[in-house]
Amino acid sequence: MSPTHTPSRKTHAARRFGLGLALLQPCLARASLLSGEALDTAANVVAWLAIIIVPVVLLAVFWIVHILPERIAEKRRHPQLDAIKTLCLLSLVFGGLLWPLAWLWAYTKPVLHKMAYGTDVADHHGHGGDALTPLHDAEAAPEPEPVAEPATRAAESHAEVDELRRRIRSLEMALAMGERPAVRTTPGGDEE
Repeated sequence: MSPTHTPSRKTHAARRFGLGLALLQPCLARASLLSGEALDTAANVVAWLAIIIVPVVLLAVFWIVHILPERIAEKRRHPQLDAIKTLCLLSLVFGGLLWPLAWLWAYTKPVLHKMAYGTDVADHHGHGGDALTPLHDAEAAPEPEPVAEPATRAAESHAEVDELRRRIRSLEMALAMGERPAVRTTPGGDEE
């Protein structure tokens, strides 16, 4: 058998100490792959992206998320779509605090609407989905009826008074003779 050579304890300690010293030696470290002008240019590009592009993207994502309840309600043909749209816009004003309510409302089944109208869906195709504004309501007022000329109104009311006088005379004559006056019914079902 050949004797095996085993290092002594002192040799192990010396190797460990040497390895520790090697690890503690300062070495060249680079913070970036770029240096000089290229590093300055890259920093400027990143700064412009952070200042301009990121806020625009964040606003777009914020807007898209806030109109999700509106899109859901439109897809599900929710009868209260205009109210959900309004709540989505209010949520934008209040920083998103009302958004969960609009989202939940878009997914609810309108039970009271179904009880009142017999359906829980609405047809938004003909409506266009636009909420009415106070100005739109003011424009949607009914047209006033044309006013007749004063002479025409006087002639119509005079003819009506004459007709009523004739009917009263015929009723008085029927009562004087002891007869029961004939009662006529008008097309509306009223008695004359």
